[in-house]
Amino acid sequence: MSIAFRNEIDVTVLLARGAIADVEILPRTRPPLTRLFAGKQVGSLFSVLPRLFSLCSCAHQVAFVSAVEAARGQTAAADARHRRVTAVIAERLTELLRGLFVGRLALDSAGAAAVRSMMQAATVLGYDAADTDHGPARRESVSRIRAALTALGVSDEEGAPAPGSALAAHVAALDDEAFSPAAIEPSFLSSADDRDVLLRLRTDGAQFSDAPDLQGRVPETGVWARRAMREPALPREAGPAARLKARIAEAARLCAWLEAGDELNSVEDGIVESYNLGASTGAAAVECARGRLYHLVELDGEDQISRFEFLAPTEWNFHARGPLVQGLQGSVLSGGRQGQEAVRAMVGSFDPCVAFSLTFREAAHA
Repeated sequence: MSIAFRNEIDVTVLLARGAIADVEILPRTRPPLTRLFAGKQVGSLFSVLPRLFSLCSCAHQVAFVSAVEAARGQTAAADARHRRVTAVIAERLTELLRGLFVGRLALDSAGAAAVRSMMQAATVLGYDAADTDHGPARRESVSRIRAALTALGVSDEEGAPAPGSALAAHVAALDDEAFSPAAIEPSFLSSADDRDVLLRLRTDGAQFSDAPDLQGRVPETGVWARRAMREPALPREAGPAARLKARIAEAARLCAWLEAGDELNSVEDGIVESYNLGASTGAAAVECARGRLYHLVELDGEDQISRFEFLAPTEWNFHARGPLVQGLQGSVLSGGRQGQEAVRAMVGSFDPCVAFSLTFREAAHA
């Protein structure tokens, strides 16, 4: 079966007198997993998911395995859960590093060499459905990543880039007056929302997951949400510089967590959660790099897939009434390219799992 789907998000920013009057989002279309996988044996999907979801593939595998176990009424052993949590954290680190450093910064030869070493080390931070223990290789990789981060100017768990580093210069370039975000009342997705989300996903399927909301609320999920829930005193204005700093700090924290080994169970609540919803239906929530990911699986009497729904973080953050739109509307820009680049950095800070295009138009011409 060949099913086409649109793998890009179009963002159109409407400008009026130096401010953002409105934001229009044309979302991606998502693969119809029930149509693709109905009647398939559970085991046949393990090799397919990484090809279908090239970003956060580990998180999708963990969510699928956990949802299937819940549908069967099974509970994963403690060591298996620990390996899955470790793998999700490791992938989160890899995705953050790729987003921060690959093709983003102008680096000298030493900085470029550090990034190459870091990304080579990150390739070892993997996962497979058999729960193979990659512990020794992973620890060595984390040590290499930590050394590379230090070389790039990130030397502590707070993640503040060293003065004079390319990373510090990049943060400073965003921390100017080119973009002044409007103050909004934030709302964040957490594990406390899991059951409400999953009940809606089970009832409404793709109609809900294409444009999710919780009684009209469209919360933010991802790095900034995780930081804001840890540090509730953060300012309400969350511009591109603040969000970049949060990403750097999380990368540093993840390295520290992975080095801690057995202490991983205490790093965060709700990194991997599974739920039995009755009638051979199970679901899972995974806190991946871009935010909270949900899978819902129904099995038939022969242990084959009869229904498969998923909800990715991008659908919250790039919702037509979601956090990105709220964060941009009413913001004041400097004229010309500088202001537009600041908006591009703001959109990129929400880190969609697909490509995006960004267009600016005067509101009078909309």
